[in-house]
Amino acid sequence: MKRYKQSEIDELAEILKRDGVISVPTDTVYGVCARMNSVKAHDKLVIVKKRPETKLFPVMCADEEQIKSIAIVDEKAEKLIRAFMPGPITLILKKNPQIPDYVSNGGTTIAVRMATSKALEELIRKINSPIFMSSANQSGEPTCTNLDEIEKACPLLDGMMEGSVSFGRASTIIDCTSEEIKILRSGPILMEQIKEVIKNE
Repeated sequence: MKRYKQSEIDELAEILKRDGVISVPTDTVYGVCARMNSVKAHDKLVIVKKRPETKLFPVMCADEEQIKSIAIVDEKAEKLIRAFMPGPITLILKKNPQIPDYVSNGGTTIAVRMATSKALEELIRKINSPIFMSSANQSGEPTCTNLDEIEKACPLLDGMMEGSVSFGRASTIIDCTSEEIKILRSGPILMEQIKEVIKNE
């Protein structure tokens, strides 16, 4: 399986434009991704991950503006975006009604992250679409910790971006869709830090 340097963004972008699936390093763990604006790419990612179709893929955006193009960002969410993104945090937001149903499996919410490296940001801008981003593993299995493991676990990938991860654990997931924000998964960003940001209104 071909491995690409982080400088070879054009080649990786071409794979994604052709509805391919690649692995990439994020700040938290290795991920596998596909472009969001293609049903075909979404379905291939489901196959690569052997993921239940009812389980949604988080979406990674280049910047706050792109997050606002796919999700409804209220004042609370905006504060969290500005305080912690890009960083090891995923926000569950209400999706914009014009986003196709396959993105959210017919639901009303979407999980968003912001690109955690210049390489990922550039990749997203090159394909002109946010990307579905999921941990590099078979669904339900431990997350892979290096490229050899990824290649073994996900043999149907179309390519891999080289690079290392820093936190080594998945992002904090925050549900911002109701009045009271909730942590759905603990991670590098703690509830105390989140409350501190929300409190400063």
